[in-house]
Amino acid sequence: MRFSIITITKNNPNGLHKTKQSIESQTYSDFEWIVIDGDKEPDNGIYDAMNKGITRARGDYTIFMNAGDEFASSDVLETLSHINADFIYGDTLEDGYTKPATHISYLNCGMVTHHQAMVYRTEILKNLRFDERYNLAADYNLTLQFIKLSNCIYYINKPLCIFETGGVSQQNAARSRQQEIVIRKEMNIRSPFTPYRQWLAHAIKTTCPPLYRLIKFDFKKYAPYKAKA
Repeated sequence: MRFSIITITKNNPNGLHKTKQSIESQTYSDFEWIVIDGDKEPDNGIYDAMNKGITRARGDYTIFMNAGDEFASSDVLETLSHINADFIYGDTLEDGYTKPATHISYLNCGMVTHHQAMVYRTEILKNLRFDERYNLAADYNLTLQFIKLSNCIYYINKPLCIFETGGVSQQNAARSRQQEIVIRKEMNIRSPFTPYRQWLAHAIKTTCPPLYRLIKFDFKKYAPYKAKA
């Protein structure tokens, strides 16, 4: 089984180096690393660059790990290599804690985990592209479409990535939620109370992170995590 790891970067050499070290630390070696560098190859934004990555992907499965993102441990690809499914997803490490993924049925209400912890069968992914109209939520739109084409979905009860906070979507959370509302309308998904739940969760997360973790995070996984130096 071969993996295509797609990394988007622009003027972020430190983040790219951190991602490179994480990829090179993997115990499983059958992968290709595709780097789309906005400084070397002009594009129309992150999702245009990610679409370029899809075009170039030749692995059986595709993972999106942008500059600054890391695998949660050195055996992530090894673990994934034993799974045969169309869509694989797992937990994330965020702000020093394990953040468990939500059940896939929740996808109609929002992302079930960070996209760095999602693994797509490339054969299906090749039929899709990130819709650049949604400059903050195109990953949500693509994942909804992907799940409709998937016959087998597998959840891994372990962290797959270390999520680097402070990205564009987090900085523009309100606009991202508005784009998700439009996406759900276009796909005839009815979830009228979702925007209010998302707004409340974001408000709690920004004003009182400990309370957010208490509500959101799985108690059995509520343990501090320290990345390797």
